[in-house]
Amino acid sequence: MTSPSPHFNSPSPRRVPVVVVGAGPAGPTVGNILRAAGVDCLVLEAESREFIERRPRAGVIEEWAVRGLEQRGLGGPLLERAERHSECEFRFDGQGYRFRYTELTGRHHWVYSQPLLVTDLVREYADVRGGEIRFGVRDVRLHDLDSDRPAVSYTDPDSGERHLVSCDFVAGCDGARGASRAALPPRARISRHDYGIGWLALLAEAPPSCDRVLFGMHPDGFAGHMPRGPELTRYYLQCPPGDDPDAWSHDRVWSALQRRLGAADRPPLTEGRLLEKRVLDMHNYVVEPMVFGRLFLAGDAAHLVAPIAAKGMNLALNDAFLLGDALVGQLTKDDAAALDGYSRECLRRVWDYEEFSEWLSEIYHGISHGDSYRAGTTLARLRRLFTSPAASAAFAEQYLGAAGAF
Repeated sequence: MTSPSPHFNSPSPRRVPVVVVGAGPAGPTVGNILRAAGVDCLVLEAESREFIERRPRAGVIEEWAVRGLEQRGLGGPLLERAERHSECEFRFDGQGYRFRYTELTGRHHWVYSQPLLVTDLVREYADVRGGEIRFGVRDVRLHDLDSDRPAVSYTDPDSGERHLVSCDFVAGCDGARGASRAALPPRARISRHDYGIGWLALLAEAPPSCDRVLFGMHPDGFAGHMPRGPELTRYYLQCPPGDDPDAWSHDRVWSALQRRLGAADRPPLTEGRLLEKRVLDMHNYVVEPMVFGRLFLAGDAAHLVAPIAAKGMNLALNDAFLLGDALVGQLTKDDAAALDGYSRECLRRVWDYEEFSEWLSEIYHGISHGDSYRAGTTLARLRRLFTSPAASAAFAEQYLGAAGAF
């Protein structure tokens, strides 16, 4: 919960127009937009710079999000290094079915890992645009959010001193366990959906087995193959929620992947050393509204979409674009219209992506439930994607994300 500003035995608190809590990827995107408009801000991050630039995260960016970064001068490194994908492949009933979404829409997916994007955004904000950022801060607290003088306090990791920063607005971009969520009032509504399944997330030191994303629907469970560069591949295996990753030996992992992603008309997967194994319990949540007084939530602080649909990083960027632009409008032109509509505009896309995640989960996991009826209807849906132009077009639009407002 928010609290009144503390009184420290120190000079008056410093003041900046915006304090951004959290540095990846929504936080530094907001910071960069503000800096480009000449608006000062302070970014606070609980982890070190090295940590946020290396932690494993998503890697798929939709074309509208890439264009949004490019328009704001933030897309250069991505456009130089990212892989552009034009199709994916579904494997079921022992066969492979290529889905060429660019032929249907003219749009692409871009594969660029979140750590690389965060590295680019932080470098641009701190090293190029001269933005202020503090890493490793402790005990961040938000104060007086319902007043016109909110503040943020934190402990400096080097000196151990408490600092108080007064501001006009707080951008809460620090995830589900950060200070922003801790400050939410009782009126906040948090909707949650648990899928009742887990995914074993794997990073293999092995070249991709093909140049596209693969989705394997098998009675034993879902499997996914996502290229992450010339020598690395991200894999997923459906497993029980809360499963022990250590129970999955090298041989067990590759046996399951070869079986679930196997197709009579495709070569076997290229195997390699497993660099990472962790279990993700599949769930979604949404916080409504996304604004509480002078606190504006963005990214995982406001919502989570399970990696089922690869939408999380895209939603965080959408929030950051809308929030950064709205704050600039308010602080440089005294135009509050976009800020007043921020939560409503974000939640339109959020709920659309949440719904698509649920639909896609049934496609991915319906065959493995042990229910012959669900397996039959799932296979019918899969076949429809490759026989009905209308179904193909509808899936492609949702898979790639709509470019404009919903």
